[in-house]
Amino acid sequence: MPLAALKNVFGYDRFRPGQHDIIQAILDGAHVLAVMPTGAGKSMCFQIPALVLGGLTIVVSPLVALMEDQVAALKLAGVEAETINSSRSRDSNVAAWRRVASGQTRLLYLAPERLMTARMIAALQRLPVRLIAIDEAHCLSRWGPSFRPEYESLTRLGELFLGVPIAALTATADAATQRDIVDKLFAGAGKVFVSGFDRPNIHLAVDARTERNRQLLDIVRAHPGESGIVYCLSRDKTEKTARLLCENGYRALPYHAGMDAAERTHHQKIFMDAPGVIIVATIAFGMGIDKPDVRFVAHTDMPGSVEAYYQEIGRAGRDGEAATAHMIYGLDDVRMRRMFIEQENTADDHKQREHKRLDALIGYCETPGCRRQTLLAYFGETTAPCGNCDMCLNPPELHDASDSARIALGAVEQSGQIYGAAHIIDIVRGAKTQKITSAGHHALAAYGAGAETPKERWRSILRQMTGAGFLRLDVAGYGGLAITSKGRDLMAGTEIFQCRVERHGITAQNRKTNGKTSGVLADLNDEERALFDALKSLRRELAHERGVPAYAVFTDRTLAEMARKKPTDIDAFSRIHGVGVSKVRDFAATFLGEIAHAE
Repeated sequence: MPLAALKNVFGYDRFRPGQHDIIQAILDGAHVLAVMPTGAGKSMCFQIPALVLGGLTIVVSPLVALMEDQVAALKLAGVEAETINSSRSRDSNVAAWRRVASGQTRLLYLAPERLMTARMIAALQRLPVRLIAIDEAHCLSRWGPSFRPEYESLTRLGELFLGVPIAALTATADAATQRDIVDKLFAGAGKVFVSGFDRPNIHLAVDARTERNRQLLDIVRAHPGESGIVYCLSRDKTEKTARLLCENGYRALPYHAGMDAAERTHHQKIFMDAPGVIIVATIAFGMGIDKPDVRFVAHTDMPGSVEAYYQEIGRAGRDGEAATAHMIYGLDDVRMRRMFIEQENTADDHKQREHKRLDALIGYCETPGCRRQTLLAYFGETTAPCGNCDMCLNPPELHDASDSARIALGAVEQSGQIYGAAHIIDIVRGAKTQKITSAGHHALAAYGAGAETPKERWRSILRQMTGAGFLRLDVAGYGGLAITSKGRDLMAGTEIFQCRVERHGITAQNRKTNGKTSGVLADLNDEERALFDALKSLRRELAHERGVPAYAVFTDRTLAEMARKKPTDIDAFSRIHGVGVSKVRDFAATFLGEIAHAE
């Protein structure tokens, strides 16, 4: 029964890894938490049970745009789906509710704050609710990367809808977040399915910040004509970065919470529908964004945790093709993130955990080994070196820099462990600044002890020492460096400091590959590629007419298979991957005509 729905409605012959077991558990009536990597098909895990169970499935989603896109895609597949949300007129919402109340609708998408009103709960309790699905479920946990207070009210769903299975789905949950979700939603009684976190098609790279704008432009130049997301820490930086990209010939649009909601929605729609658009955003953008052909995600500032980083880079390469995740970061990012944690109105144990999470991300940035191994180890997975990160493709040169590190530690200790990296560098290089003179630091033993080492190299040494745990940033002391117990061991000669020689920049040669992609376009010859491009243009027109994202009509994989197999009749067209019964009815004649015209 589930497999028949998969084929008839969505046009797929088999489930992806992990999907069938989750679906079966839901059909058996169990509460389920599914942790699956982005692009692994989480939505299908509740959409198929919704079709098999009948009645009504409630889908909780955090973003209006995401709800609208999923409903549009389901309707194109012939599924009766609705959303009631704040972007629609009252008349439109009333009409949608009438279809829900009449039993016509299979899936109803709602934001948590709309679902949990007394009036909506009372109305839904009168209907045959068979399943509740909570998308982006990490929003429910204070341990997750993007806690949303309105999600906490969802913990009452189990008692409000007794006997109704609840499916919580996310791509981003470490063990602590998983336990928190299960305890809150299912009182500890749910089944947990973790399908793995690896996204092998994403090339991982990190650069120390030297010239932010030049470094960002290098990243973007490696992706000519391709869609991407650039994440910035502040609204102001978002606006300035979008202008920078536009001035350099790219179509870039800002997106942040300070913009008018209509303008944000407009920019997101352009990004979803038009090719080659770069969105420059704060973390206000991206949750649940289902654009399959995002070729790069760039961070101009360090995210807050490994989970937040994993979630944000997960928007790249959802089609399985090669994509890049590139971060630019510096010690200032670490100081800023520490300060954010300290300024939160949370308990000390929560702050301590957040500092440890940030430590894990710093470790990822500073690792001299495979980045994917470091990233997956955080989520409890082990893997061989990936061959698709900057460390694997271009292994760093390491050397023993313990003597330089001891000079730095001496300067930190002798100056009172209250000064930041810039002043420590001035001390060791023997700079003649007003600050050094007034503090008397020209008389320190460490003064001038590292004068022969360039300033940029000292910046790298101090940052790597912080990342490796020899120094810590004292947030309360406005970014002052302090010596850790590990640093004391280094001063005593019982530890060594292996320093990496910095490399900067990204090239087209090292950003893609090594057979790490699904290669849906790789085996198309010139004639087939021309037909694929023609089918993409047709898809864009049809999507525009219907007001839906292009991928909701057909994915690139489906178009590539059409270009390769060139179906000549409806029967052959219906056997193409991703072509269900409804799409045969709506699109077969149009696409068959385009294919015949190309012959």
